[in-house]
Amino acid sequence: MLMTRFNHSEMVIGVPWFSKHNLRRIWLAFATLLIAACQASSEGDVKSQISEQPNILWVMSEDMGPELGAYGTPQVKSPVIDALAKDGMVFEQAFTTAPICSISRSALYTGMYQTSIGAHQHRTLKGDKRPLPVNVALLTDHFRKAGYFTALLTKVSKDEAANTWLNPRAKTDWNFTYEGEPYDSNNIADLKDNQPFFAHVQFAETHRGRDWEDAINKIDHPAEPEKVDIPPYYPDHPIVREDWADYLNAVMAFDLKTGIVLERLKEEGLTDNTIVIVLSDHGRAMVRGKQWLYDSGLHIPLIIYVPEGVELPYGFKRGSRSKQLVSGIDITATTLALGGAYNADGMQGRPFLGGEAQVQDYVYAARDRADETSDYMRTVRSDKFRYIKNFYPDRPYTQFNAYKETEYAPYRLMFRLYNAGMLGPIPSLFFADRKPEEELFDVVKDPHNVKNLANDPAYTGVLADMRGRLADWQEETGDMGRVPEDPAVAIAISKKGMKKRRPQIAELEANEGVWRPDGIPTP
Repeated sequence: MLMTRFNHSEMVIGVPWFSKHNLRRIWLAFATLLIAACQASSEGDVKSQISEQPNILWVMSEDMGPELGAYGTPQVKSPVIDALAKDGMVFEQAFTTAPICSISRSALYTGMYQTSIGAHQHRTLKGDKRPLPVNVALLTDHFRKAGYFTALLTKVSKDEAANTWLNPRAKTDWNFTYEGEPYDSNNIADLKDNQPFFAHVQFAETHRGRDWEDAINKIDHPAEPEKVDIPPYYPDHPIVREDWADYLNAVMAFDLKTGIVLERLKEEGLTDNTIVIVLSDHGRAMVRGKQWLYDSGLHIPLIIYVPEGVELPYGFKRGSRSKQLVSGIDITATTLALGGAYNADGMQGRPFLGGEAQVQDYVYAARDRADETSDYMRTVRSDKFRYIKNFYPDRPYTQFNAYKETEYAPYRLMFRLYNAGMLGPIPSLFFADRKPEEELFDVVKDPHNVKNLANDPAYTGVLADMRGRLADWQEETGDMGRVPEDPAVAIAISKKGMKKRRPQIAELEANEGVWRPDGIPTP
């Protein structure tokens, strides 16, 4: 892999080097040279020139689906990641085991279903978290046993002001306790003298908040709201279009920052033997996305780039796209396998690359309590169908959730339109008084998961098969969500959350009008 060194002498007069003007030069040059270098490589002659154990870098976004140029998303310019995809391997059907950060991350960092290790409730109060089972270890601990140095990078640039601008996250957010330090360092400067390494860097542009709002100021060509493609379960409204454009802008800012990380890796002389894996912790933070078991809440980008200095693992085809199903816990197992650190003991994930690669025909995911909103749902997906079991059908999709009420402007809009009878038939499905007990979608014909086939006689056999597979999975994996949580936990979390968000809710009601006709519930 080749990346250009930034020439400070070319800095725009009066503009700091980390402004969007100069950063744009970095990733444009990086993308151009990376493509040229990879096109010149010969796949059949690749040899391990540096070490039998390659370095591995996770570049993670938060709350992001596969809305990248490499996945064919209009209006998104992502040249850095697209360059990795062009000569790496793009996985088109990668899904996390949960649609919420702490739950999904608990699985990603252990290679275990969160429902098997008691980490399935999102937002565990301090003091209530439990340690991992004795035979389960962190991803980084597996790497350490194999001789790897580990790092969660929050210091990427040599310039402190640039690090502040980059704002890499130090987020772990696990629903379990961990004794000791999960990483050896947070500084990219420590990697060169500590090889092989597993490093992880993450950015929050696609997580709603300050970085999301500021993303438009970091890129040169923001998405145009009037031109974006919006899913059919949203109303075609300016608020929705602007919100979707903001999300795409955040994706582009994530791409920009990825280029800066890779540029620094080049400066440290580490690109020839560092595998780069681009992923997200779960699907996009949108209505009917984050917190939900549809493809929109679980589908993530997954791009793996293997440089010329590393021997290609079994099953890896440079410049290819794969439609094989990948689960989040399989990403964990595969990452370890790429470094020769995989051990099947105490891990449910299985590699999809390397000598121990396995093909998955089905992937599973779960949703339990999200913040103060208690629910219990499970899903299984094949390459053709997604089945969802709603164990609490009497609880509507629109149970109160302070985070969504305050952060999702389209959510409040859709409530108002629904109350006025103006939302439309497909978007209105989400506002029904109760959920169906079962949902079945043909994901090929219906990629947005809006036509429920569970009551269609033509799909009786498919429904029975998927229902049985899900029940078997729950039994085989020891699904701990089958035991209800003490309701007092949700009440305590609700009180804590409302203390923080009630003033914000009052301000939104004053500015926009009431969206819940029965008022905001009191915990």
